[in-house]
Amino acid sequence: MADTQSRPLKTGGYVFVTVGSTDFDLLVRAVDMLCAPAGVLVDYDVEMQIGEGVYEPAHARFFRFAPSLMPYFERADLVIAHGGLGTAVEAIGCGGRLLAVANPDRYDHHQEDLLGALADAGNLMWSTDVENLEEQIVAALQFEPQPYVCPPCSIHEIIGKYLSEKSHRAR
Repeated sequence: MADTQSRPLKTGGYVFVTVGSTDFDLLVRAVDMLCAPAGVLVDYDVEMQIGEGVYEPAHARFFRFAPSLMPYFERADLVIAHGGLGTAVEAIGCGGRLLAVANPDRYDHHQEDLLGALADAGNLMWSTDVENLEEQIVAALQFEPQPYVCPPCSIHEIIGKYLSEKSHRAR
């Protein structure tokens, strides 16, 4: 893991966008427009992971998939991402800024519950609206996140106890 202290804001720094393994053309297109001349990200080095999306950015570098996104998260001054749990936890675990955007195409809106809880803890900023993305990015570039602390996990103990009890009953 990278240093969990927030990195200082750098004008012209690196912004990484990720949509995970599916597609989120709405987000990719919105960020791409902000990389165009006169856009808020024009002076930033922006790279996008676009997954299965149809839209290909015209104003930023992009790729579809990578074996790991950790090198991108660790380098980024700001990560802009879909609201998936794995992506959010990996990105905030690196100690940087995350602006997560819940994908409105997800049928159960579970991303909103997750992102709300992480925002309440001060770990990230989030939104459901790409219409105000420019203002959200400006705010996110100034945001000082709280370090993410992975909650304790005892599932291994529960499974071990279950298997032990099952083994004793089988005798």
